[in-house]
Amino acid sequence: QVQLVESGGGLVQPGGSLTLSCSAAGTRISAFLVGWYRQAQGKQRELVATISTGGDTNYADSVKDRFTISRDKVENAVYLQMNSLKPDDTAMYYCHAELPESSFTFWGQGTQVTVSS
Repeated sequence: QVQLVESGGGLVQPGGSLTLSCSAAGTRISAFLVGWYRQAQGKQRELVATISTGGDTNYADSVKDRFTISRDKVENAVYLQMNSLKPDDTAMYYCHAELPESSFTFWGQGTQVTVSS
C-alpha cells in the first residue's frame, strides 16, 4: 500500500521560510510525477509546483522565484522549499503523486502552513 506523508508545516512570520517534505512508503517516489497543491480556507485546491520523473519543474505564477520543488532519491522524498512567505500562502499543503501512463494517483493527508505576524 502506498502512503504519502507530508511534514514541515507550521506557523511562520511574513518573509520567513519553511521546507515541506513528502515522504513515500511502499513505493519509490522517484517513479512518480509529484505535485504540491494547497487549499486555503473557503477556496479551491490549487496547484503550486510539480516535478517530473526526469526532474523538470513547473510553478504557479504566484510562487515562482520564491518556492523550489526538489527530489531526494536517497531519502525517497520530495521537498518544497518556501521562501519569502506571504500571508496569502497560508493554506493546507498536500502532496500528490501520479504514476505516468497509469491510473495510479495518491494524496497525502496535508500539512498546515500559516503565515502570520
